[in-house]
Amino acid sequence: MIDFADTTADTTIDRIDACASCGASLIGRRYLQTDAAAVVRSYCSEVCLRAAQAAERRRLWKARRRAMKVLIIGLAVAGACLVPHQGPPVPRPPAVASAPPAPAAAGRVRPPGWFGPEWPPTETDVLAALGRDAWIHPLAGPVRRMPRTDSRVFGAVRAGNRAVECRNGHCGVDLGGEIWGEYVRAVHDGVVDFVQRGPNPDHGGSFVRINHRGGTVITMYFHLAAIPRRLERGTFVKSGDVVGLVGDTGVKDSPPHLHFSISIRPWPGKPEKYIDPEPLIALWPLRVPIDGGDAGLVTTVSEPGVPLGSMPWIAGRKRKAAAMRRGAAAAASAAGGATESGPAPSSGDETAPESAPPDAPGDE
Repeated sequence: MIDFADTTADTTIDRIDACASCGASLIGRRYLQTDAAAVVRSYCSEVCLRAAQAAERRRLWKARRRAMKVLIIGLAVAGACLVPHQGPPVPRPPAVASAPPAPAAAGRVRPPGWFGPEWPPTETDVLAALGRDAWIHPLAGPVRRMPRTDSRVFGAVRAGNRAVECRNGHCGVDLGGEIWGEYVRAVHDGVVDFVQRGPNPDHGGSFVRINHRGGTVITMYFHLAAIPRRLERGTFVKSGDVVGLVGDTGVKDSPPHLHFSISIRPWPGKPEKYIDPEPLIALWPLRVPIDGGDAGLVTTVSEPGVPLGSMPWIAGRKRKAAAMRRGAAAAASAAGGATESGPAPSSGDETAPESAPPDAPGDE
């Protein structure tokens, strides 16, 4: 606050002839105040100055309360988005008396002087490693694409013989479909393990399979409309490289979309196991294009996705899946015995790798 007589010469501040509070003429003594925006206001008396200061304090407190309300509402919405979707209620079987539980086994005690992680790693260890690593969403922003309906989530109902961890058959999540031909990008650095370009109507159409982190994590991208020519088995790809275009190859009852799946294999020789990728893609950064072109930047400030949650087992589906697996194993055993006396029939694709990916999505 500056207090000086009107007769004092002032060449640094524009003269204002009216009070900023009451509008009275400024004759004689005046009071000056500078706000946060470096704006100088003149007042006719100390009463007007104090009133203006009180009004400014009320405005600031009102803005702080509004910001606090917005923050609290945002935290509540984010917390509600992260609550898993339980799906339709499943009737519980009648309670049956069971034997008393056995005492829990004592935890493993490390000998003195031993340190480091336990081996072999568990699924929890792999998920923790994925959370610490740098991954990106397979579809570009600025809008984060998540499964829109229960039929697109992990474990939804699908026909055929699928991995038991896929519950009712769907071994991944279905994303996008708003733009046919949209770029599909590798979610992490890796090596191409399998490329399917030819007709494949019953097993996911055209797709790419990529190994990450030394083959411990595998991602697959199905129903692609096209695949870059440079992608072959053994090709190294970086996070964000284009691996295909969103399409509808191998799709029969759904619009074009990307079927994205993740499987883990903690060490060589252990069977692959599918996991639900939805909690991961809900938090992975988005690659946002610049001016609608191919160039883009990866942002970590985008809002988290809203997971619908994986679909629970449908009553009777688990028993049916087990029966189908036993029948398939018996048929494979019989076919193996029949081919011992003669050469195996040729598949007609001499460039195919030794083993094709298991549990392709099939009819969707």
